[in-house]
Amino acid sequence: MLTRRSLLAAAAFAPFAASSATRSQLGAAPTGFTARMGAARRAGKALNMLEYCNSLGLSGAETTLPNSDTATVLAMRTLVETYNMRVVLNTPLPKTQGDVGKFDAAVKACKDCGAIAIHAAMTQRRYEQFDTLAAFKENFQQCQKSIELAEPILAKHQIKLAIENHKGWRSAEQAAWMKRVSSEWVGVCFDFGNNIALCETPDQTLKNLLPYIVFCHIKDMAVEGYKDGFLLSEVAFGDGISNLKGMVQTLRERDPNMLFCLETITREPLKIPVFTDKYWVTFDDSISPLPGRDLARTLELVRNNPPKKPLPHVEGLSVEAQIALEEEINKKCIEWARVNLGL
Repeated sequence: MLTRRSLLAAAAFAPFAASSATRSQLGAAPTGFTARMGAARRAGKALNMLEYCNSLGLSGAETTLPNSDTATVLAMRTLVETYNMRVVLNTPLPKTQGDVGKFDAAVKACKDCGAIAIHAAMTQRRYEQFDTLAAFKENFQQCQKSIELAEPILAKHQIKLAIENHKGWRSAEQAAWMKRVSSEWVGVCFDFGNNIALCETPDQTLKNLLPYIVFCHIKDMAVEGYKDGFLLSEVAFGDGISNLKGMVQTLRERDPNMLFCLETITREPLKIPVFTDKYWVTFDDSISPLPGRDLARTLELVRNNPPKKPLPHVEGLSVEAQIALEEEINKKCIEWARVNLGL
């Protein structure tokens, strides 16, 4: 028998569909606010990404659902609707059949919160994570197994999973995998700059992954040579080498409502040690190639594009100074995106 209480409960978890007709397309990922979030944790608090992104005038946020209990889900759903915000959530993927039930409950909670997608960064930096090709292959097989387990649950709840190109696979490898999966519920979170670390230009990565992109991590990148290869840094929009206008246009042509989450991580420059043996151990000409022409193209990119400004550094800065630098760069990105990208 339907009661007023049951009807209200059903309404609370009805499929969410926020209008995006007049909304900006710029959101943010939590990794772009690492210093601020770390300071909040040390103070015994948690930075609420929805509230913080709303305070910045952004219309989207990527964050993590702390748990799947009804109160937490309703609280997040209320914020999503109050701010008319598009939200992407992170939740652990199943590794074995025994994890599927927990994943099912988590995916349902994400859907009930009003999430438009689930984000997954399934790897670390390939050239740091693995010492052998066999270890890389084993990890890739585990990733593929996780998606085999996850896909039926995603289809059941009709919510997409966006797997980030997180310096783990070259874009051709990830695109071939997505083609094998062949599911409307499994796609890509396209990171504008990560695959430079794997000797790809951003345009090359975009071309390969474009058919599968669900949403984006937008950033500008700067490069600089060092003795073992090159340095790679996220920088304020317009200060780097990325063809932001061209890539945004291409992505909007694919999906006019594409969500672009700002992810400018203010940290020490990443070392990409392409002149070391360790960098190359996970690449094999017959299994996982990295053509010499791509290395040459990347080194040419580094040589021809010295940084417009010194690369950001945080080592030795106080917590307060790190937060201030992070905030300064993020605000520059947001303003540049509004003026130059219409985001």
